[in-house]
Amino acid sequence: MRISFSIIGHNEGYLIEDCLKSIKDIAFEIVYVDCDSSDNSIDIVKKYTDRIYTQKNNLNLNVNKQFGIEKCTGDWVFYIDPDERLNDSVKKEILQVIENTDCNGFIMPRRNYYFGKWLKYGGKYPDNQLRVFKNGKGKFDCVNLHERIRIDGRVGRLENPFDHIVIDNTDRMIKKMVFYMNGVAEENLKLNRKPEKVLSRSIKKFFSNYFFKLGFIDGVVGLFVALIDLFNGFLYYFRMRELKDQ
Repeated sequence: MRISFSIIGHNEGYLIEDCLKSIKDIAFEIVYVDCDSSDNSIDIVKKYTDRIYTQKNNLNLNVNKQFGIEKCTGDWVFYIDPDERLNDSVKKEILQVIENTDCNGFIMPRRNYYFGKWLKYGGKYPDNQLRVFKNGKGKFDCVNLHERIRIDGRVGRLENPFDHIVIDNTDRMIKKMVFYMNGVAEENLKLNRKPEKVLSRSIKKFFSNYFFKLGFIDGVVGLFVALIDLFNGFLYYFRMRELKDQ
């Protein structure tokens, strides 16, 4: 079975090569969609594929994700982000499972790493993701920023997790916070959500994840990440108020 990997990226030069190295041995093809990068991303990607496309850096990332998926020609498609990696265990499982299955897509667990630590509690694991699917059987509807791939047909489950380098340094943390502040705030307003409800949900989520889902077991990093998530809720709240007043 031929597996196409689809990736989109914006200024991912410091991340993308580790992602590409982790998939090159099982990839039939790698489709890369560059979104207005100004760094050396494309030069790095060219070492691994010539299937490179350019698109505007759409705030709704799913628009460009779907664009890349539609360029894939393999029997199966795996959408992967530049900050994600496949290990040997999950690659072996994928190749075995898709060889003989009546499923059109698979949900798989994802390990999230913050500042080099895999967070096992606080709602951060298993963080199930639907990423691998038969070509033509999965798509992003491109409506919401955090939507997942919709599958036409039966969905199975894989056991082995893949890895997500969510935040590895404070500079990247701040850039991600600013990006999602704008994207999430705009999306919430389009969905007619009230800023107060968004903030209230973030506060409730903090207490749920840190105390009831045992986020405190992950130590200082677990506390810091829980506080980051809470602070993001305040950012969304104030950004929504600003946008409403414009």
